[in-house]
Amino acid sequence: MSAKPAHLEDPSRELELQLKAGWRLIALESFEEDRALRLLERAAKAAGRELRTWSLAAGLAPDGAGPGSLDAALRAMATWDEPALFVILDAHRVLDEADGVRRLRDSLARLGKQRQSVVLLGPVLPLPVELEREAARVRLPLPDAEELERLFARVAESAKGGGGNEDALESCARAALGLTAGEAVRVFRQAWLAEGRLDEAVVDRIVGAKREALRRSPALSFHDSGTGLGCVGGLGELKRWLRERRRAFGEEARQFGLPAPRGLLLLGVQGCGKSLCAKAIAREWRFPLLRLDLAAAFGHPEQSPELAIREATAVAESLAPVVLWIDEIEKGFAATESDPSAHRVFGSFLTWLSEERAPVFVAATANDVTALPPELLRRGRFDELFFVDLPTPAERAEILAIHLEKRGRDPKQFPLDELADAAQRLSGAELEQVVAAGLYTAFDDGRELSDNDLANAIQETVPLYETYEERIKELRDWARTRARPATLDGRMVGLFDPR
Repeated sequence: MSAKPAHLEDPSRELELQLKAGWRLIALESFEEDRALRLLERAAKAAGRELRTWSLAAGLAPDGAGPGSLDAALRAMATWDEPALFVILDAHRVLDEADGVRRLRDSLARLGKQRQSVVLLGPVLPLPVELEREAARVRLPLPDAEELERLFARVAESAKGGGGNEDALESCARAALGLTAGEAVRVFRQAWLAEGRLDEAVVDRIVGAKREALRRSPALSFHDSGTGLGCVGGLGELKRWLRERRRAFGEEARQFGLPAPRGLLLLGVQGCGKSLCAKAIAREWRFPLLRLDLAAAFGHPEQSPELAIREATAVAESLAPVVLWIDEIEKGFAATESDPSAHRVFGSFLTWLSEERAPVFVAATANDVTALPPELLRRGRFDELFFVDLPTPAERAEILAIHLEKRGRDPKQFPLDELADAAQRLSGAELEQVVAAGLYTAFDDGRELSDNDLANAIQETVPLYETYEERIKELRDWARTRARPATLDGRMVGLFDPR
């Protein structure tokens, strides 16, 4: 078996090495307590230690000593003098106890002498500043396809009436990526019971159940990638950049010495195709498309933003290679202004952007650069910053042609160059509405669409440019030296045109 990529290295091996190296405090982040405990049991056995768990309700297993607080837990642990691995369950619930944190720091020397370690286990673990330099960190990723296939094979072997073939199990495992091990097994059993046999229908059911499961996360959703880059008008330089990197995610590219593309940030005028292009990347590269809504993560009343973002990035990494689309990223940063603690969450998210090693391509869009913090724009977060301006005359003609063809009309039957010249300040979204408005007029009159219908619709459209002229000028001035133009024609990106 070939070695796993760096982002998929065995966390049990990592834990074993940390214990042998003498770490007395380990923070293990995972949504899957049962799976994490199985991993810790293997690591404890390999290190020659006994595994003992503690919870707020039940105390220290098996005798139940010290329930109720972190301080009580550590007092109970102090009576044990054999090599051990103590696991504090739901550790994020007790790390705000000042006396418990102090006792934990005081216990570190004793733990080292007795070959004991404390593992803090929880879905997200913001450590007190006193413990940051004392703790090793481990994060248990969601199960990969190989692990899910082994789980499904065991389910198939134990099921009455036989098992399943290897190809079917592999397809089911790939369909379940992004779920926890427990969720995946339950979804697999349910789909198999519903269909009665392992086939493509089971795979479809698993995909559907996965979409439903991920809806519980306020920040993350699956999206159909829709159309490819061929249905995006203009933006020739951006398209060339993306097509140049289409094959850069495979092993051949790694052997050539290429890093996997990390992502791009699309800045620019509203309605000019930024979001459309971000979604088209997934279709062009044949990757799954996930949408991360940062504003929703910070505005949800029942889930912490740190937990929501951690869950979202874990799912994205488990599905890699994948496109992670963040629309209007500046709104997420604006959501932190009333919550000072959110800056720490965004700090960890920015660190993930810089350091994530799974092939997750982040396609982010922004309309207001003034709302973006400077640290987001520095090199290393994204491979490139592109500025998307109002379309050029040639791009306007191309956009009109795309929308006419999409609605069953032959673009060659219309004077596109003349119409494009008349629509000089319209965005791509406004040009789409021009075609729709022309069709409404023609339909109401009971006839076919004509040139005049489109020309009248253009004349009647009040462009966004008229309302936000100064803001658009400021945006262009900012982008001139800080971002790369998304179109090969630089006239619209350069000097402000007063026409």
